Amino acid sequence: MRILFIGDLVGTPGRQMLKDMLPDLKKRYEIDLCLANVENAAAGMGLTARLAEEIQSCGVDVMTLGNHSWARAELLQSISRFDRLIRPANGPASWPGQGHLVLNHPAGRILVINLLGRVFMDPADDPFACADKILCGWKKDDEPGLALVDFHAEATSEKVAMGRYLNGRVALVAGTHTHVQTADEHIMDQGTAYITDVGMTGPANGVLGMETESSLRRFVSQLPTRYVIAQGEAALSAIVVTADPVCGRASHIERVRIEA
Repeated sequence: MRILFIGDLVGTPGRQMLKDMLPDLKKRYEIDLCLANVENAAAGMGLTARLAEEIQSCGVDVMTLGNHSWARAELLQSISRFDRLIRPANGPASWPGQGHLVLNHPAGRILVINLLGRVFMDPADDPFACADKILCGWKKDDEPGLALVDFHAEATSEKVAMGRYLNGRVALVAGTHTHVQTADEHIMDQGTAYITDVGMTGPANGVLGMETESSLRRFVSQLPTRYVIAQGEAALSAIVVTADPVCGRASHIERVRIEA
């Protein structure tokens, strides 16, 4: 089967790119399952129920979150309405929602896990131990299928380590969060597709999706300022992965980037 994973959606420009480009992408790559990281969908930080519905209507099958999961307080009450929206599984026990899900897809069973890194990030439980626990329960079912991981983390070293740690046990480890698509996509020796960061779907200019002037004020003047979504050209960053639900391994990974 063929899986499309779309990198961090940022604000209105990201959502518009998704709406404009997703139908063609699905057709061109013959996509069976579409995932997207949506933690920045609401004006660059967080997600609302209305936007979750909008993203689903565009054709996204599974939505993942990250360290800005609760930037919009309303999601605390509404996340349970969305059975295909997951937040990091290694967050505090008090977090509502689910950290992983299992899909009974026509092509085979699919496990999707969302994990949060700990290096240079807010405190979270051990993502490696969390992955072990979820995968242990998955394997107990003794049925074929694919396991896919969105590792939302800052440090490249932690992402690479997670890829190596899960090599052979999952079909995909896709890094998110840094908004810059990396050029290290590959299939590891035990059949796990890996990329350090899928990239960002949103404003092509500015600083990681934010207006240049407001970002420079923080760095140059070291003064607080409100982040504002950059305007102008936009880009979509994603990966396409080919994997076999019977053996649970990936055979191909390809980067996608579209500017408009």
